[in-house]
Amino acid sequence: MKHKIYYLSCLALLILDQLSKQLVASGFSLGESLSVTSFFSWTYVQNSGAAFSLLADSGNNQRYLLLSISLVASLALIVWMHKTAPTLRQRLLGQSILLAGAAGNLIDRALYGVVIDFIDLHYGGLYWPVFNLADSFIFIGVALLLFEGRQANDSIKS
Repeated sequence: MKHKIYYLSCLALLILDQLSKQLVASGFSLGESLSVTSFFSWTYVQNSGAAFSLLADSGNNQRYLLLSISLVASLALIVWMHKTAPTLRQRLLGQSILLAGAAGNLIDRALYGVVIDFIDLHYGGLYWPVFNLADSFIFIGVALLLFEGRQANDSIKS
């Protein structure tokens, strides 16, 4: 299989994401929060919308829309990874991490109709929206892909 190590890495991250969500869902009541530090808590919430709860109040149709978008994005990432040259390791790493995040949230939407979130960062009265490992993987994957593109452009200019 082409790019086997990247697909295995993706699978490992996907399992980590799903295990973390199951631990929170089975160990916390919905809405329950446990302070870990002055700026970090475990807080079990369910997000029926997209990032930052966008479309959360749009009825059941948004579930199928977001599920479809996640599925198409995941399939597109698999095709893109397959077409990526083995020498482009940072791109493949970014793609595999991004795929793990997209697939993690896709699984939640397909099974529960919502995404399980639990990482709660805050400082004083300022709160970042609660998120999960899959969301972090999406952010890291996109950052790696953007940085990889910047490196390629910098090397061309030199």
